[in-house]
Amino acid sequence: MSRLSPDPTQTETVETRGGLSRFVSTAGYILGISYPLLALSTGVRAIYQLFFKTGVTNFMGPSLSAAAAAVYLVAAVGFVRREKWAWWMSVCALSFETLMVLVVGTLSFAIPDMIGHTVWGHFGADYGFFPLVQPILGLIWLFWPETARAYGVRKS
Repeated sequence: MSRLSPDPTQTETVETRGGLSRFVSTAGYILGISYPLLALSTGVRAIYQLFFKTGVTNFMGPSLSAAAAAVYLVAAVGFVRREKWAWWMSVCALSFETLMVLVVGTLSFAIPDMIGHTVWGHFGADYGFFPLVQPILGLIWLFWPETARAYGVRKS
């Protein structure tokens, strides 16, 4: 059984909590794995398109993908470290990511030639809308009471 709180006197576990708590806990594990993988894959793709792919005329898409990779990496570091500064860093990174998915997603419909092909384009439609859902799930997980306590952001 996994503990929700670092407090050893607390005996409540994920298994004794409701389904929503289990869902949020599971989402945290998935995000802890997916963010580093996305940082790597998106970063490699952006580097390839920016520096090695021939015939690229619009660098906006690869540049936005590079920005996405940097945000994914920052969020991944914040998920691994259980300290207040890491919590704040992750909240800022995921808030920025959510905003950019919404802005770039909207602009990719309004002016597609300017935006080009990026992970945030069309709200992440090419990636099953995962780039839109992922930061929202991450923010829910970070603000979940058990998670906030684990980071030392919330006392009770």
